[in-house]
Amino acid sequence: MSKRLYDLIGRVMNVPVSQISDNSGPESIESWTSFNGYVLLYELEHEFNVKFTMEEAIDVKTISDIKRHLQNHGVTLND
Repeated sequence: MSKRLYDLIGRVMNVPVSQISDNSGPESIESWTSFNGYVLLYELEHEFNVKFTMEEAIDVKTISDIKRHLQNHGVTLND
């Protein structure tokens, strides 16, 4: 599932998956703008059939945060 997550992030942020890690976020991915962050949340909700709260959306600083919130919604991520 992490591959699926990383593929989605790479596609939205237009970066190679090889440049993405759990510590990646707006500080390390140049194309991670506020707009692309919104697009990413939208795509994550559709891909994994979840609905993030405003608090969860604001809390996302890294991919680890995304994983944590997905797991809180019952999504199983296999690393």
